[in-house]
Amino acid sequence: MNTLLWFVVLYWIISVGIGIYAARRVKNSKDFAVAGRSLPMYVVTATVFATWFGSETVLGISSTFVKEGLRGVISDPFGSSLCLVLVGLFFARPLYRMNLLTIGDFFRNKYGRTVEVLITMCIVVSYLGWVAAQIKALGLVFSVVSGGYISMEAGMVIGAASVLIYTLMGGMWSVAITDFLQMIIIVIGMLYIGWEVSGMAGGAGAVIAHAAEAGKLDLWPEPTGREILWFFAAWITMMLGSIPQQDVFQRVASSKNEKIAGNASVLGGVLYFCFAFIPMFLAYSATLIDPKMVAGLIDVDPQLILPTLIMTKVPVFAQVMFFGALLSAIKSCASATLLAPSVTFTENILKGMLPSQTDKQFLLTMRIVVVIFTAVVTTFAMNTESSIFKMVENAYKVTLVAAFVPLAFGLYWKRATRQGALGAIVLGLSTWVLMELFGGEEAYWPPQLVGFLFSLGGMLAGSLLTQPQQRQATVPQ
Repeated sequence: MNTLLWFVVLYWIISVGIGIYAARRVKNSKDFAVAGRSLPMYVVTATVFATWFGSETVLGISSTFVKEGLRGVISDPFGSSLCLVLVGLFFARPLYRMNLLTIGDFFRNKYGRTVEVLITMCIVVSYLGWVAAQIKALGLVFSVVSGGYISMEAGMVIGAASVLIYTLMGGMWSVAITDFLQMIIIVIGMLYIGWEVSGMAGGAGAVIAHAAEAGKLDLWPEPTGREILWFFAAWITMMLGSIPQQDVFQRVASSKNEKIAGNASVLGGVLYFCFAFIPMFLAYSATLIDPKMVAGLIDVDPQLILPTLIMTKVPVFAQVMFFGALLSAIKSCASATLLAPSVTFTENILKGMLPSQTDKQFLLTMRIVVVIFTAVVTTFAMNTESSIFKMVENAYKVTLVAAFVPLAFGLYWKRATRQGALGAIVLGLSTWVLMELFGGEEAYWPPQLVGFLFSLGGMLAGSLLTQPQQRQATVPQ
């Protein structure tokens, strides 16, 4: 225990130090927000992968798979991986050419200030659950490796404060450099611990065969209308709802050129999909290695299955490798998701209220917002009972119903108008909220799918009904 705890402390100090060192490159707000649009292919790929490979991948997806099988994780990694591939193929290049600071800038340029503010607020709110999930996972890790000496709450505060330090100082530069190093640790650590646990469980073939026999590898839903609708809704929640997000856009905008922006997103998505199955394999291996432990935790807190297996069944070096990879995953995701909403809130909400700021003042405002957002999400994490997986999955419902349609149609439909975007936002959000309040998980139709369809209808109706006036207004005199 002492060896592992000291490793965690040492690793934490070194990684924070690297992030602070990278902060030397920050000279202005553009450096802070998008690393000066200068990152090479290997760094962008690493930061795409590391940002998405967070606590939900290691602890959330794995525990959900043990309980529900592949059907339970259709949103992540299946939907989330496809999100990154779609971004690389259809969104990265056109957005990169616009030379924007945030995704909110696109909505302002295309639809005006009102749409910019409404969608920015939706994006910022969506990060609350995602960042809180990372903070909650940090508390869990510190509590586990200290044998309970550090409480979950204290671990959350320690983890959030340390990630805040280098994110606050270095912005996207610190996030990118630490993500690159942490991707290496994640890959090596996951492959090693997978090999170690596989041997204990009788080999990968035995684990896969057991999972198949238990029905855990069945992907497609039962052939009933409700099951198919909920399956489809879970799939598109992260596949489409994650696209209009600032963290995704930041990696696109931070690239040295548009080719890197597109290719790195696709490659990062493929790598994420492949490596996301390792935690699932590890957690399910516990059902063969220690079935009694799994039975005791499966209905209490399944997120503890994997860390408990590591703490009780593998040698110290394997523990070090696992928690090194886990901490890397959480830190990279936490830093990115602290930075993204803070930058977009400052650029797309506060900047309009404080138009006379110098760049130096604007950079200071960004850093102040990072501090405030960190305090808010830490408080939220300490007071929520939601699982890490659910916190992340739910985060994307709001952007699915409010932001995806205006983004996609704004890029690829020339007839999209401001009225269409407002119709998409208002109808999407209102129907989703009403469905959540009066139907929720008991409804036949998934609330976010209804919201998405109404958002689509709002865009089409609002844009088509206002086309004659718009064409008349733009006829040259």
